[in-house]
Amino acid sequence: MELIYFFGILAGLCGFWNGITGAIICSDLKSRGEPANFFLLRMMAPVYAYRYRKITMAETGRTGPLFYHWVISINAALVFGLLAVGLILAK
Repeated sequence: MELIYFFGILAGLCGFWNGITGAIICSDLKSRGEPANFFLLRMMAPVYAYRYRKITMAETGRTGPLFYHWVISINAALVFGLLAVGLILAK
């Protein structure tokens, strides 16, 4: 398998991981009584993630683990996507 496909697949998997994490954060916010709309998740994901961080910081004094999953997955998708595009352009 070529390296381009490898990085492209990794970027897709990280994007999927980010979407699942965002949905779980949205569900968690709803269960805490916070307003969160699942259909606006794509647009509001950063707002929901930072609201989740603020709430978990206030409750436990630590940031909730879903916030780190969200941040790491979106950054990893960006890096792997850029690597794949860079390899495409280098051909």
